[in-house]
Amino acid sequence: MRLGLRLFFAFFVINGLAAFFVLRVFMVEVKPSVRKVTEDTLVETAYALAALASDDMASGVLQQSPADSRFAHHMQAYANQTVKVWIWDTRKTSLDMRVTVTDQKGLVLFDSAGLDQGADYSRWRDVYRTLRGEYGARTTREVQNDEASSVMYVSAPIMVDGRVAGVLTASKPAHSVQKIVDSAESKMLRGGLLFLLLSAGVGFAVTWWLVIHVRRLRSYAQQVQAPTLNEAASPTTAPPMPEAPRMPGELGELARAMENMRSRLEGRDYIEGYVRALTHELKSPVAAIRGAGELLQEDLPSADRELFARQVVDQCQRLQNLVDQLLRLSQLEQRRALHPHTACSLQACAEQAMAQVHSAAHQRRIQLVLQGQDSSGPWEQDLVVLALSNLLSNAIDFAPEGSSIHVDLEPGRVSVRDHGPGVPEALLGRLGERFFTTPRPNGERSGTGLGLSIVLRIMLLHGGSMQAANAQPGLRVTLNWPLRAH
Repeated sequence: MRLGLRLFFAFFVINGLAAFFVLRVFMVEVKPSVRKVTEDTLVETAYALAALASDDMASGVLQQSPADSRFAHHMQAYANQTVKVWIWDTRKTSLDMRVTVTDQKGLVLFDSAGLDQGADYSRWRDVYRTLRGEYGARTTREVQNDEASSVMYVSAPIMVDGRVAGVLTASKPAHSVQKIVDSAESKMLRGGLLFLLLSAGVGFAVTWWLVIHVRRLRSYAQQVQAPTLNEAASPTTAPPMPEAPRMPGELGELARAMENMRSRLEGRDYIEGYVRALTHELKSPVAAIRGAGELLQEDLPSADRELFARQVVDQCQRLQNLVDQLLRLSQLEQRRALHPHTACSLQACAEQAMAQVHSAAHQRRIQLVLQGQDSSGPWEQDLVVLALSNLLSNAIDFAPEGSSIHVDLEPGRVSVRDHGPGVPEALLGRLGERFFTTPRPNGERSGTGLGLSIVLRIMLLHGGSMQAANAQPGLRVTLNWPLRAH
């Protein structure tokens, strides 16, 4: 199961259980709470009615002719009233309270329902306790197994001259307040369902937020595992490492820790990669210098000594070029952005690069031809000149003596074409790899294999691209520069 589903399921279960227990407590407490409120109301009602009935009890009217008593007339007027009222969201259309009056022996003198007049209530708990001067109340089911048939009775003493002369009992059936109970339970159920839905929504939002950030961290970690620009043989095989994702709290701290770890690992791998590559490239010139040096220790003809001495100088120059190119490439690979710069002219950069390689081209009687339309853009001029001079030097190495090299300008684009042997189609994709070289027309591999790597790195820094294609004859390398800041 995915992390997001696990988190969402756990969040939903926890909130669901919490909602269940909370609702269960409320649902269990609804009926007792309603009964307490009802009993409290009946207590006050019973005591108020008992005070009203005390005059008729004192005069003996209730004992001799209950129907003619003022209290009976008042209760009859109460029972005949029409009631249509809204109690919050519950409709009430009937008066359900029943009132009975008993004498000091517990015999019923008055019954507002007209059912039990003359009956003996002395054994009912509410009447019995009230006659003894205690609080009397009871709940009795009219149908033994039906809780809905319950009736609550509350009694109050009728006091005459400081003594208990009778008992007034007010009763109310449970079904009269059942609508209120049902309405409260329905509201709680709806509220609980809404709470679960809101909890699910909040849980989904929190889980989605967390999963998105975790996925960003995972994606960043996966990119850290891939070869970096410094580790890859060709910069085109490894895109620039993105910045660590910006996140709040502990996730942000984890992202920054991963970024620091990646930087330290990248630096270590960068050094290891360069040491391996440099060691491999130093083998040939060092071996040649050692061989020539050993031969120079012997007694040789002057012509041979001059030949071997020239080899030592040539190999030393090759080592110097290798070190210079490595330092230049290392500086470029450590950069993550361009320096602030103004608009740069491609034609001016091309002319400057051609001036730098003019001597090498003149020695081989190679003509440098610049043509096309100039354009300017937000590029770093020194790097543009470096890229073009490397392309021209590479073209001079492969161009036949007495040929020409064409530099074509277009808006945001420079193409350098020579008339040499070109590059096998299968090897075109490897141009730009560190230390990758192809044989010169004379069969030698005198290059460092870093020139086009420097060019490619410069293009990546600018957000541009390098394309190489055989021109038949020769090779055309095109640099595409972005017209907007990268």
